[in-house]
Amino acid sequence: MAKTGDRSRAVPGSALALLHFALDRTSPVPLYYQLAQQLEAAIEQGALAPGDLLGNEIDLSTRLGLSRPTVRQAIQSLVDKGLLVRRRGVGTQVVHSQVKRPLELSSLYDDLEAAGQGPTTRVVRNEHVPATADVAAALGVPEGGDVVRLERLRATHGQPVAFLCNHLPATLLDLDTERLESTGLYRLLRSAGITLHSARQTIGARSATAEEAGLLAEKEGAALLTMQRTAYDDTGRPVEYGTHVYRASRYAFDFQLLVRS
Repeated sequence: MAKTGDRSRAVPGSALALLHFALDRTSPVPLYYQLAQQLEAAIEQGALAPGDLLGNEIDLSTRLGLSRPTVRQAIQSLVDKGLLVRRRGVGTQVVHSQVKRPLELSSLYDDLEAAGQGPTTRVVRNEHVPATADVAAALGVPEGGDVVRLERLRATHGQPVAFLCNHLPATLLDLDTERLESTGLYRLLRSAGITLHSARQTIGARSATAEEAGLLAEKEGAALLTMQRTAYDDTGRPVEYGTHVYRASRYAFDFQLLVRS
């Protein structure tokens, strides 16, 4: 049972009606932060779904027994993360949860599907091109040699999450555009008998170009996460070189660190 101060309180008349919040007024943690963390947890766990309305700040502050500035600050922090949006005449609405992806050799499609995110794909490009110097070095083919270039836009709940650019050896397998839009690249590799074994991966960040901003429904210059990966099969052969960009407002890498003994 959650409590606000010494009282347990549910919030009627909105998507929050069945939720309880544990807001401890004696804690050194600011109330706005406590509220924001619990709202974010409710979104990530599916208790608050995309499209759910939270009501306006005045109603929320009254129902939660908090000051309006406290509620406003909590909501703004989640608006900044891309989890909530303010709609004039409607109130505050859940947009989506942030995708948190484990840092391991897996495909974005598989991870999104396993998380119940309902991934969709639009293939922007699927064609043979000459290998650039970096692609040739990654795949172990001659510079200018024939490789396949894939460009795909991956979305969840109708909202773009990532723009994926992949290069593969031209003779590796036949990549049908229709199949690429219905499943993940790594599934197609596995179905062709290719066993992925390991990868070298680099994660970074940069600002969105005008083209990327248009594809990802962001403003030009918005923060993007980047990932560069070369994947190898169980014989040590490089089979895929990917350079991907992700919306920082909707996506995060999640991994565990251990102390080296």
